[in-house]
Amino acid sequence: MPSKEKIVQQILEILQPMLPKDGSPVSPDLHLVSDLGLESVEVMGIIETLEDHFDISIPINILPDISTVDDMAVEIQKLMGDE
Repeated sequence: MPSKEKIVQQILEILQPMLPKDGSPVSPDLHLVSDLGLESVEVMGIIETLEDHFDISIPINILPDISTVDDMAVEIQKLMGDE
């Protein structure tokens, strides 16, 4: 199973096209909605991409617990550990 840091790096690579272009530092604390201005449809698209990338299924009921890249990495790591 990859480390949380590796998962964060992979998530940030997937999010790269949506990241701020102003040169702001990007960190695991990046908030998916407020920092990136994503709408729920866009977040669902990211979830689908992450599911395909990590070959997991992310349950819809955990989405309210995910607000940052770090939160997402923690949940992905848990899901990968359950396999």
